[in-house]
Amino acid sequence: MREIVLLIGGGGREHAIARSLASSEADLYACAGNRNPGIARLATGFETLETTDPEAVVAYAEEIDATIAVIGPEAPLDAGVADALEEAGVYAFGPKQADARIETDKAFQRRFMADNDIPGCPDFETFDDMEAACAFIDEYDGDLAIKPAGLTGGKGVKVIGDQVTPEEGKEYIRESEYDRIVLEERLIGEEFTVQAFVANDTFETAPAVQDHKRAYEGDEGPNTGGMGSYTDSTRELPFMTEGDYEEAVSIIEATVDALEDYRGILYGQFMLTSEGPKVIEFNARFGDPEAMNTLPVLETDFLEVLTAARDGEAVPDLEFAEQATVCKYAVPEGYPTDPTAGAKVKVDEESAGEALLYYASVDERDGGIYTTTSRSFAVVGLADSITEAEEIAEDALAVAGDDGLHMRHDIGKPDLVQQRIDHIEELRGE
Repeated sequence: MREIVLLIGGGGREHAIARSLASSEADLYACAGNRNPGIARLATGFETLETTDPEAVVAYAEEIDATIAVIGPEAPLDAGVADALEEAGVYAFGPKQADARIETDKAFQRRFMADNDIPGCPDFETFDDMEAACAFIDEYDGDLAIKPAGLTGGKGVKVIGDQVTPEEGKEYIRESEYDRIVLEERLIGEEFTVQAFVANDTFETAPAVQDHKRAYEGDEGPNTGGMGSYTDSTRELPFMTEGDYEEAVSIIEATVDALEDYRGILYGQFMLTSEGPKVIEFNARFGDPEAMNTLPVLETDFLEVLTAARDGEAVPDLEFAEQATVCKYAVPEGYPTDPTAGAKVKVDEESAGEALLYYASVDERDGGIYTTTSRSFAVVGLADSITEAEEIAEDALAVAGDDGLHMRHDIGKPDLVQQRIDHIEELRGE
């Protein structure tokens, strides 16, 4: 029987998922709150609906006779969409609401790690009394990361000693409307992500990715949802050893072992410190932009992963092309603090040249595609080296131009990659 796959979500990550399934023996349908033109062109059908409404998602799944669903973003997971689909008899590749707490509740995440002796957990405390949290900042010997317990789209964290002073951190806590926060030791090192495909108590991991959260070149400016990312042609990144990668995988293994019946993507965001990898956080879905680095080099049919998961089988061995990737986002001017919408997107799949183009949040109208106030689109270069992949991505951005758009051109460039290598060597005293 031909599979009917329902893709839930309409961002760049979901466009990458859609493209990875486009050549599979499946009929692809999609639903999202926004109409992604790239996904719509690949899908047999596209329905605009509220993806955090389980009843609406289930109704569409039943209308198309979906046999498998893939949940892209975190908000539907938090809303229990996977649970509702399962109750309706549709297998969802994505964790149920209780398991998604590994991402959606950072206080739960840290307690879970501590209770299950999962390695790589930093010092932390959780608070629902904001004055007690402020007192802890005064008493703690060292810098702290301030994390709202719930979902913030990657933009809620403030780091004392990096982004804010202790006084500014306390002001942020007092002025916020958060009812719970986590304070944890500030980790010093280089960030990287390892994404695991998980089902039936088995998992397989993808190459490590490094995202760039800061809005401006040189890692300056406010945090964003992610301005771009890169991978190397090996599983590890240039500033890592094979042992560093394997240590991160062992942390994921311990987490999968502690989670009962987890299925979907488990995304470990790590800091490579002088003491090895430490866990910054876990996410319960593909990263965005990291999916756009990982899925284009996945040589195993992603549909095979989905059907194995549904049928109670082990995740198949995953083969990845030995290519480097560089992903660069184009965002509206002023993003993320004061974005201006309405700029015309001048690049398309053909004019992007050798690069892959992934639409994120755009508005297709009047014969053209225009920016909204969120990240607009990403271009991805694939090549034998990071440098070559970066050049391919830059060529595509040159076609797009910078009228009404902002990009970080430094992502993947040799000098920035070398800075990461030098930083780790300095930390390790090499």
